Amino acid sequence: MSRQALEAASLIPDQMAAAADAEAADTALAASGDASAFERLYRTHVARVHSLVRRMLDADEADDLTQDVFVRAWQKLSTFRGESAFGTWLHRLAVNVVLARRKTLGVERGRYRTDEAALDGVSGRRETPEMSVDFEEALSRLPDGARQVFVLHDVAGYRHEEIARMLGVVPGTSKSQLHHARMALRRYLDR
Repeated sequence: MSRQALEAASLIPDQMAAAADAEAADTALAASGDASAFERLYRTHVARVHSLVRRMLDADEADDLTQDVFVRAWQKLSTFRGESAFGTWLHRLAVNVVLARRKTLGVERGRYRTDEAALDGVSGRRETPEMSVDFEEALSRLPDGARQVFVLHDVAGYRHEEIARMLGVVPGTSKSQLHHARMALRRYLDR
């Protein structure tokens, strides 16, 4: 490796550390009421939060709920203790806001079906040469419970025990929903 390549590689950790320091400073400023600092945090994290919300709920609710997440973050920023990265704290807050929204909408009732036929109604689309595979579309066709478990486990990286606690189900239900979601996605994407 050339000297220039080694110098460039050593800049990356320095840049990451500087970004983390800037985010920690913005978090502290925002917690003390600095709206400009909070706006910088918002701009840094809005895409990731929106993506998470869009995957856990219908796409038409994603914009409003993303804003709700940041309003809640502004209100709860004083509870952030800095034991984890701000982004990690915000991600967990976003998951909690999504789950609370689901409960208020009454979607919680009857979401979890354990019979094999529960996902048979997930229809695929006819493939045409000009049509490309659309994972987001496939994900949106999943029943709510299966979609939530899939996003929390396979996208966000939560364990089944954590998902079970968040959703108020047993770990076996989380595992079953994940299996059903994967099978339905496979059926949809293979068509």
